[in-house]
Amino acid sequence: MRPVSRPRRIVLVAFDAVQSLDVMGPAEVFSQADRASAELEYAVELVAPSPAPICASNGLRLVPDRALESCRGSIDTLVVAGGAGVRPAARDERLSSWLRLAARRSRRVTSVCTGAFLLARAGLLDGRRATTHWAACDALARAYPSLRVEPDPIFVRDGNVYTSAGVTAGIDLALALVEEDLGAEVALEVARNLVLFVRRPGGQAQFSTTLAGQAARRPGIRELQSWISEHLDSDLSVPALAGRAFMSPRNFARVFGREVGTTPGAYVESVRVERARTLLETTDRQVEEIARMCGFGTVETLRRAFGRRVRVSPSEYRERFAAAEVIPIRKATA
Repeated sequence: MRPVSRPRRIVLVAFDAVQSLDVMGPAEVFSQADRASAELEYAVELVAPSPAPICASNGLRLVPDRALESCRGSIDTLVVAGGAGVRPAARDERLSSWLRLAARRSRRVTSVCTGAFLLARAGLLDGRRATTHWAACDALARAYPSLRVEPDPIFVRDGNVYTSAGVTAGIDLALALVEEDLGAEVALEVARNLVLFVRRPGGQAQFSTTLAGQAARRPGIRELQSWISEHLDSDLSVPALAGRAFMSPRNFARVFGREVGTTPGAYVESVRVERARTLLETTDRQVEEIARMCGFGTVETLRRAFGRRVRVSPSEYRERFAAAEVIPIRKATA
């Protein structure tokens, strides 16, 4: 039996041309958590500037539960989505005014992706640390210089205000909020049932090295990137890589930086860390063996790289985010 108490009210704010996953991702996390826990109940509702259906950026039509003006009373967690429609939404003074008032009656205020622009427009991020989609961080910092925009983290908490990075990072943020409310076991169970590869910590970098590597347009550099990922325990110094690319070390470093957007050394370290993370998540190999396999040589070198890029030690990472057998979700009793 669940304790007799008022459900925790999750209010998702959407608008025309919203990114549908910014809405559906957190909604699904809270819905799954509601079914997984016997301790408390979540009630999720969608609100929009009007009660009429809204068209998401991918063409899906979403039907709000109510219009902004009809959404009264206390709110546990206010979630403001982002998407292509953020610019016109940010010009809607009625929406900004509503957000300011709704924030006062909310225990937590959050944004997903470019929803941070709507919080900033309403003055809810003044003087705070915040993040958003990596491609919009510079624009957010320029438009709202009173903010301290952090481009790297998956999500940022400043007091009771949380901002998350792009799209799927809203799922990570929602899982972190569930963990705050119900503990790590329930949050991990929800992550497993959603078949998430890993439940990422807020401080983890939002931009994957693999994705960054796709920016390389020069075929020779792309081929070298593929070779690097398959030979992490090899000599991957700049002179060695330059030799494989048939370039001088100086010219190679210049071309690689232009194509990939980072130095060869930083890229290699990032790929090695990503491989080590995968091995920590999916195998029971000793940390010493993983360090050798990924080209770090020693555990201490691996530990320092993890500290720079993941902000936890390899052993802490394995303990918190190792993959595990899927557990059937518990059914709440009536």
